[in-house]
Order: sequence, then structure tokens, then C-alpha cells
Amino acid sequence: MLSRFLSVLIFIHACLTAVPCTLQATGGDDAPQLLSAMQSCSVVTVPKGVTLSVGTRLNMTGLSNKHLNLQGTIKFTPDIPYWTGNAFFIPFQTQVTFWLLGGKNLRVDGGGTLDGSGQIWYDTFASNSSLLRPIVLTLFQATDVVVENINMINGPEWFNLVSYSANIVYNNLHIDARSTSSHRISNTDGWNIYRSDNVTIQNSVINNGDDCVAFKPNATNVLVSNLQCNGSHGISVGSLGQFPDMFDIVENVLAVNVTMTNAQNGARIKAWAGQGVGAGRVKNITFQHFVESKVDNPVVIDQCYMTSASACAQFPSNVFISDIFFNDISGTSSGSLVAALSCSPDGRCSDINVNDFTVKAPSGTSKLTCQNVEVTGNAASLFPTCAITG
Repeated sequence: MLSRFLSVLIFIHACLTAVPCTLQATGGDDAPQLLSAMQSCSVVTVPKGVTLSVGTRLNMTGLSNKHLNLQGTIKFTPDIPYWTGNAFFIPFQTQVTFWLLGGKNLRVDGGGTLDGSGQIWYDTFASNSSLLRPIVLTLFQATDVVVENINMINGPEWFNLVSYSANIVYNNLHIDARSTSSHRISNTDGWNIYRSDNVTIQNSVINNGDDCVAFKPNATNVLVSNLQCNGSHGISVGSLGQFPDMFDIVENVLAVNVTMTNAQNGARIKAWAGQGVGAGRVKNITFQHFVESKVDNPVVIDQCYMTSASACAQFPSNVFISDIFFNDISGTSSGSLVAALSCSPDGRCSDINVNDFTVKAPSGTSKLTCQNVEVTGNAASLFPTCAITG
């Protein structure tokens, strides 16, 4: 009883001491007032109709018990010279980010918009492929975070990175990258999950030009549910095993109830092979209830990713793939190929299951291919005898 009474007192104290703040645009760089408010206030509101212009980087790490009620818009300035010299550097895959958000018990919601001013980045990248383009929002060393009811538009590159974090929920996000010129919206991933555990991404719509969701090294215990992905490169595990002396793990992932349209890939696993690469494991991954339309490669395992056939035969992948389930994948491909399960030689794939697979080519005969793998499940008979290499 005493502990219960103390808990109630603590809750009442938190409510009484909560400090709300409401921000308005200053006409200049709104980053300083946003940073100050997030440090000093428990609830920060950006009202509907208000656009905060952020022209300098946002370091919101180390926060606790904070709520950003974004009803309006946070728009990052299209100042390429500033951002290329000052955005936070992310060593993984040589990235940079506008915004680091970290700490414990954080919430971002409100129905508002994060705008990355992507068009100038798309146009500049077309003639400068070495340009480092900022991620819109990076959760870094964050625990118990909810991001929901948010629109994210015009991301210069990735929209979201989850890095060194745990217990993260994204719910009801609408992500949209579009170019108004002839230049592509390259690398506009919806989410990349890296060295993070217990992440949920659900009930969201994504229009982009790269992975809808990607599980990068050491992403574990991830649920992806009820997504509509358009124009993407799929729900992807990897790529893994690229870097020598690194052991990459992706395990315990469920991607369920996904609609994939006008995409390069549907459900995909990719791991490097060849000389001088890394190692790892992919285990207990389920892709379930996918409905695909106009998808180039509806189901893919590529365990010789970015590796020639001869090099893969000589130096098979050291990323072992096991306990994989493709369950209830339906719809149409864009061409004749509907599934390609390409494993490295020497037993690097095991327990690969395909069940209730009904993806068809838009016309003619549907093609399924496999190599160096024994396919099981009630749709295994759809595959030919798998080729053996090496």
C-alpha cells in the first residue's frame, strides 16, 4: 500500500510540475528556441498553421519525459553549404542527420509535418553523387519513444534512422518523397534500423524511392505491420556482412500485412559474399500477408549481393541465413520473375520456407529460381530443382 501511495504522489507531482510551452515562428532560425523549449518544458507545442524554420542542427539527446506536440510544421532550411559542413555525422554508411533525438520516455505526435526541403538536394545530388544528404530524424541512444500521427515530406535522403535504441514505436506516419524535376529521389528510405532492439513500425503509408523499411546490422525483435509502400525497394534485411571483422545480426523480425506497389523488390534479404568481407547471421525472419502489385522482384534472397558468381562460389557468404518464412505472398510482378532464392554454396542457407505463394506474372509464365537451397513449405513444389554452384 505504501509503495502504491508513493507512486500516486510521484504521478501527481509530475503532473503539477509539468511545464507546457507553445512556440511561434520568429522569422529567423527557430532551432535555438526549439532546443531551449525541449530542455526546459515537459510539453512543447507547435500550433497548427505555424512553421518553424530550422537552419541549424538539432541536438536533443539526453532528454527525459518530453512530449513534442507538433501540430504545425518543422521545416529544415535548404542551405546546402551549412548542412554539408554542420549536420551530425553518422559513421554507419557515412551518413549525416539534421536532428538527433535521444533519451528516455519521449513522444513526438500531433498530426503535423516534418519537411526536409528535399528538392534542392535531389537536384544537386544529380550532378554531385558525393553529396552527403541529411537524414530527417535520427533516434540515437533513445529508449521508450513513440513517434505517431506525423507527416514526413521531402526527405533529402533517409527519413528515419533508429540507432543504438530500444523500445521504439512508430505509428500512423505518412512519408512522402516526390521530385518536381527530372531528378530522382535517391536513397529516400522510410526507416533504417541499426543496432537497436524492440522496434515497432505500424499503420503507415510510404511513398519513396528506396527501402520502405530496412533492417541493418544488429536489428533485433522488430515488428513491421500494416504498411502501404509505393515506389520502394521493399522490406529489406540488409545488406549485411559487407565490412571485414564485423559480425552482423538480424533476428526475430516479423513483417506482416504489407501492400507493396510499383516497387523494385517486395520481401528481400541481401548479404555480401567474396573475399575480405564480414560475417553474421539472419535468423527467424517472417514476411507474411504481402500483397504486391507491379513489383520487379516480389521475393528475394541474395546471398551473393554485389558479388560476382565466380567470387561467390570461391568465397561464399559468411552471413548464415536460417528460419526464414515467406507466408501468404500474393499479387503480381512487373515481369516474368516472381521469386529468386539465391544462396551461397556450402550450406549457408537453411530452413527456407515458402507457403501460400500466389504471386503471378502479369502475362505468360511465372518464373521462380533458386540455387544452393532446399526450399520447404507448401509452395516448395512451385520451384524447379535448385541449381548447385561452387
